[in-house]
Amino acid sequence: MASQQEVNQPSPDPLLHPLSSAPPLTGPSAEPGEAEASFDRSAPAASAYLSPRQVFSPEGLEQLNQRSDLKGTLQLLYHLSILGTSGYLWLTHLQDPWIGIPALMAYGFSIAAMFAPLHECVHRTAFANSRVNDIVAWLAGLLSLYNSTFYRRYHKWHHRYTRIPGKDPELTDPTPNHLGEYLWQVSGIPWWMGKVQGHYRCAIGQMEDLPYIPATARSEVQRSVQLQLACYGLAIGLSIYFHSFAFVLGWVLPLAIGQPILRLILLAEHTGCTLDANPFTNTRTTLTWPPLRWLMWNMPFHAEHHFCPSLPFHALGQAHQQLRSQLQHVAPGYTAVNLNIIQNLGHLPQ
Repeated sequence: MASQQEVNQPSPDPLLHPLSSAPPLTGPSAEPGEAEASFDRSAPAASAYLSPRQVFSPEGLEQLNQRSDLKGTLQLLYHLSILGTSGYLWLTHLQDPWIGIPALMAYGFSIAAMFAPLHECVHRTAFANSRVNDIVAWLAGLLSLYNSTFYRRYHKWHHRYTRIPGKDPELTDPTPNHLGEYLWQVSGIPWWMGKVQGHYRCAIGQMEDLPYIPATARSEVQRSVQLQLACYGLAIGLSIYFHSFAFVLGWVLPLAIGQPILRLILLAEHTGCTLDANPFTNTRTTLTWPPLRWLMWNMPFHAEHHFCPSLPFHALGQAHQQLRSQLQHVAPGYTAVNLNIIQNLGHLPQ
């Protein structure tokens, strides 16, 4: 559903007409040996729509697709500097609400927003080195309570079947129909419940009903989740041994504070957009403040990312300039998106 506060710009470009012959695009994140066309637009549901090769020149697409260890490292250092500085201010000013509370909010969101480098790294576009991508993804997931080994498979299905009912795993999260459901989702409580349940199921190997986890990957996912839970167990054990509240004050509480902010951002990505495979209408780009956009690793350029998932985070701004006239959902900010969602509760595509 188009927002009254969004910049809706239907394009007269004839390239927007359905093209059944759109060539597939396989991004650098495809894993050898896996039947994962999930990061491209070659899935049957999406094949009738415009391909990146029909928008960008071959040279332009090759340039946009260039990954960079330097840019990935600088971006990660930016994120970690905010996390480290705000965390230090929070933990050293617990008794000073004028400094401690703003620091806690910044620290909590920077922890929750480690989901952004996790997301970029599971696409293997944050760094040129795939091994570095995998390591950073796992550590970012450890901080943000995601598991990168699981999420890589889950997210590939989301890209392959974006907004296709019965296919897109993200559609198992219900669209809010009234204010109570909206506030419940934004609170982050359902997210915590889902993470506890999901991690437990994966840890005991109960993944038979998860179609995006192939049988050949279940052992790897199980071991990865078990190791992650062991890390949390070790941190809890050390906190108890040293009679410290470090685990709660340094991670659990900040993450609980930061999750609602992240929920508001992620809710804007697809809510109210079309339930079809058209990347120009099923995903929203949100124009926001540069510091927030950088902390989210350019994820607010979400329609551009879904249209061409092989693009690294640092190329999405340039891609936005070339695709802006094609995009049907371009919002001026997250406040505007969420206000519009609230105004249209009960009338959003389910």
